Amino acid sequence: MFELICNIILWLGMLYSYFFNVLEAPIPDRTARNPYALKPDIWPKTIIILLLICIAINIFNIIRKNKNNPEFHLDALLSIRARLCMGIAIVIGASFMLEPCGYMVTCLTVLFLYGLLLGEHNVIRLAIMSIFITILLYVVFSVLLSVNLPRGTIPELREFSLYVESIVAKAKAAIF
Repeated sequence: MFELICNIILWLGMLYSYFFNVLEAPIPDRTARNPYALKPDIWPKTIIILLLICIAINIFNIIRKNKNNPEFHLDALLSIRARLCMGIAIVIGASFMLEPCGYMVTCLTVLFLYGLLLGEHNVIRLAIMSIFITILLYVVFSVLLSVNLPRGTIPELREFSLYVESIVAKAKAAIF
């Protein structure tokens, strides 16, 4: 179990490093202007992505290898105190995720992780409910209450948020 926890923490640390250190690293103007120059962020991105893939495979192999081990089940690990600490960790992680990832990804992740923490075993149903609740909360706050929700600073996630906002704006114009 300790090996699994260490791998998960390592994977989350690498993910954090990728989004906060590699993607936001400044590129010198001289390098940015040269179309043939290898950008300084290419190798760190490549190495971290490969490490994320390898660690994810390792996590999968640890879970598969210990599937029938009675001491390995998460139910034994998740006492009330452990669940409380994990819930607090989810909220702290969400506070770090909100600005770079935006509302959509953060809300979806928090709802999904809390559902797992509360014991939902049907992952497909949990994913569908997380998506539905995220969209419902987005409509309530953004459309009905006119609250500007964070879009994120990561370009792909920001574009996704803008795309969802355009769909909601079209639906709002069609309804009203």
